[in-house]
Amino acid sequence: MPYRFVSLIAAALLALPAGAAPVFDNPLVQQRADPHVTLQPDGYYYLTATAPEYDRIEVRRARDLNGIGKGESKVVWRKHAAGPMSASIWAPEMHRIDGKWYIYFTAGRADAPMDIRLYVLENAAANPLEGTWKERGQLKTGWEIFALDATTFAIGGKRYLLWTQRPPASDKHMTAVYMAEMDTPLSITGAATLLTTPEHPWEKIKFDVNEAPAVLVKNGRVFVTYSASATDANYALGMLTADAGADLLDARSWSKSARPVFASSQATGQYGPGHNSFTTTPDGKTDILVYHARSYEHIPGDSLHDPNRHTRAQAIAWRADGTPDFGEPVADKAADSSRP
Repeated sequence: MPYRFVSLIAAALLALPAGAAPVFDNPLVQQRADPHVTLQPDGYYYLTATAPEYDRIEVRRARDLNGIGKGESKVVWRKHAAGPMSASIWAPEMHRIDGKWYIYFTAGRADAPMDIRLYVLENAAANPLEGTWKERGQLKTGWEIFALDATTFAIGGKRYLLWTQRPPASDKHMTAVYMAEMDTPLSITGAATLLTTPEHPWEKIKFDVNEAPAVLVKNGRVFVTYSASATDANYALGMLTADAGADLLDARSWSKSARPVFASSQATGQYGPGHNSFTTTPDGKTDILVYHARSYEHIPGDSLHDPNRHTRAQAIAWRADGTPDFGEPVADKAADSSRP
């Protein structure tokens, strides 16, 4: 390689700003909604997400988040032929807790696909693409009604479950976000706390929805994002905030954003961003928002039957007051050819 060419490359690299935010090859994975990504001490990023057929749970891993779409992958579980866990396999999240892997997911029945509940799988292997995933049954939330989108996190020596459920006294089909302490990775203890219900107009477009909580602990605070409205271009993220040292099971500890913190952008061609998770760069210096979105606005028919919610990622900026600035969903690196 000519010396002059090498010198030009070196000069270009030196010209990059220090600590420049990573740029991702969006979409990272085609036709994977509700993405959950975790970076583990073994150096791998692990991804679980909803497949458009709603029939299976797949685990992917790669050492580079940009390579997760082409990384190792394995279908670790498939829906049952009938009965519980035979339809609507949604929103799997994989967490490493006390030396074991757990996948929390949503499932319905073939004869009632929208009568959904929370379920758990467990695997004791070090590598979740190996070993045996055992069904550990339903994760009970205290009442038997429409429930989905479980996540978990630990702080202050306690582990919590957050999830979406239809309030027991609700007279309409709306969903809210709840939180409870966990006594084991398979169960909650004590009463559930109602964190948020749809109240702003942007949370009630077509459907009254607060769902898909995700947790980010930073700068002495706990940030919980959630998704609102129908799963089309109206889908958007809201956010709750509490002090990390507060009683997180006291609803009064939380404040709620009055406006969406992340929403569709005609400028970048991204629509319905939501159902996110959080991870970091390998050095832990940059926080990353992982989410799904479509590259077109108008969807014929039911948006849940449109398969083209793709997994995407972008770096998070931080404001001077210590709160996250998600900006707007960035444009895809290449044209999306999946549009119907």
